[in-house]
Amino acid sequence: MKKLNKYVIITFTGLLLLISISSFKEWHKAPEYSLSIEVNNLRNAEGVVIFALYNREDAFPDEHYKKYFKKCTGKIVNGSSSVIFENVPPGKYAVNILHDENNDGKIKKGFVLPEEGIGFSNYQSIGFGNKPKFSKASFALFNNTKDQNKSNIHVKNKMHDWVAFYCL
Repeated sequence: MKKLNKYVIITFTGLLLLISISSFKEWHKAPEYSLSIEVNNLRNAEGVVIFALYNREDAFPDEHYKKYFKKCTGKIVNGSSSVIFENVPPGKYAVNILHDENNDGKIKKGFVLPEEGIGFSNYQSIGFGNKPKFSKASFALFNNTKDQNKSNIHVKNKMHDWVAFYCL
């Protein structure tokens, strides 16, 4: 009987310890943010806009949209589209957007350059001498971030569309 009581006390103590450790972890969880991205002045209302968020240098740029951290698709309304990435932890991020006019989820290319509108955070234009790199396209989202991430992303196409993103 004494052995059984000792076993119950040890089990109960272990359970209490496990519960307190797991609740402590949740209490000290890093804050998460909502990141809102908006694109305006799209050249037409065809298709959708794909917004891809990246958090790793080795994943960016991602021509086939397979290495993203989070991806959202936005409808086009009155020449604009917007999405909100929810539950984004603090860190370093880069954004890639695609005006996917033919709704195939891929970048439609001409001879070499894209035929559909495409853009990257912190880039006003892209080309042979200005290929997107995570180190240039990335921005910081940290605990003290409120309005510091207001920025522009240029969507390269014939209409020179612009995108703004910010942290909520």
